[in-house]
Amino acid sequence: MSDPCAVRQFSGHRARLALDAALARKIDAQAHAARALWNLLHVWWQMTPREQRVAAHADAVIRQARKEIDWLGALPAQAAQGVLKTYLRAWQNCWDGRAGAPTFKSRGKSTMSVDIPQGGNLQVVRVHRRWGTVSIPKIGHVKFRWTRHLPVGRNANGGNRITGARLVKDALGWHITFRIQTLEPMPTPHAGPEVGIDLGITVPLFLSDGTAFRHDPWLSAKEQAKLLRLERTAARRKARRTPGRPRSRRLDITYGQIAGLRAKAKRRALDWQHKTTTATAERYSTVVVEQLNITNMVKSAKGPLKAPGRHVRQKSGLNRAISGEAWGRTMELLAYKTARRGGSLVKVPAAGTSRRCSTCGRTTAGSRESQAVFVCKNPDCGWSGNADHNASRNVLHLYRIGLVVIPAAGRAVARRARRVKPATAR
Repeated sequence: MSDPCAVRQFSGHRARLALDAALARKIDAQAHAARALWNLLHVWWQMTPREQRVAAHADAVIRQARKEIDWLGALPAQAAQGVLKTYLRAWQNCWDGRAGAPTFKSRGKSTMSVDIPQGGNLQVVRVHRRWGTVSIPKIGHVKFRWTRHLPVGRNANGGNRITGARLVKDALGWHITFRIQTLEPMPTPHAGPEVGIDLGITVPLFLSDGTAFRHDPWLSAKEQAKLLRLERTAARRKARRTPGRPRSRRLDITYGQIAGLRAKAKRRALDWQHKTTTATAERYSTVVVEQLNITNMVKSAKGPLKAPGRHVRQKSGLNRAISGEAWGRTMELLAYKTARRGGSLVKVPAAGTSRRCSTCGRTTAGSRESQAVFVCKNPDCGWSGNADHNASRNVLHLYRIGLVVIPAAGRAVARRARRVKPATAR
């Protein structure tokens, strides 16, 4: 009998596949067939009258196409149904205002992927400590890197099981992402302290208790030099290319090497974010961050032709640095990790947190002497310290006085909530 206090959790786990050249070509063929099927569905959608655009008609079209087109047969039937469901869901998201209308998927720009909707067909087995095997439809048993406990064998039941998977290819090769369902006890309220966090670039995460999380560059000096050399080589080869002709094989190889280095940097960044957010969620009960409109923050300063902007190159470098830190992903990780541990993530207005003194509460001109140092110019205060530390203390204070951001009707609205705890001296 299942625990009535247990809650159902859904998560994903990505693992690297160990493929030889023949198996990689087979999965490539399935991914290309899935992309082509999406494009065929899009053509059928545009040519079909509105009243006939239903799932049953689309399913019949897919079945007929798989019979008549040989290379579409490389895609398993369940994966073809997954393409249809994804396409219909994309239109539903468009109608609900969550995304734009679906478009064609190009061969060079779209992500190669194959969906495996049924988890029972995977037959996941752990071979030994580092490797496991998974059965992929029309491919066979494939080894994958075992880095996390999975609900398989005796650990699998109605509440804990793998519900499906997805094969995804990036610059580092093919990976499999398992969709996992677990039944876990209801989390008890977290007993840890509250903390405010200031998101930055020089110091990615600065906490109100003085803790600072830093990281080294995602690529070593040797890797950065190699990336710069490859980018220059790609620029030269692209300039020599005749307009209207396909890219040369050398240019494709160079683009692949560049993508490999960038994918390696992204993987290291994601690993650091997971470790940092996990440590924060385990220690603190309430994590308070600023409500940032990152999309507006990374807009270009180029401006129109009639009114060109200033310091465009400096702003471009700042935009790249902000995008490289992936603040939005950090907040998403903190949101679900704090919730699973009985805590919560709260957002407060960001206006003035970096210019206001966290001790006297006043905003005095000239207090922000530099990007890293804050010295309060109020004669009655004079507090000095790290600017990011000062901002994180202000973030926490806004929460303690009840000024939090509450989503309302698709927009964030700052409201002064009922004060639960009085503001205390920090």
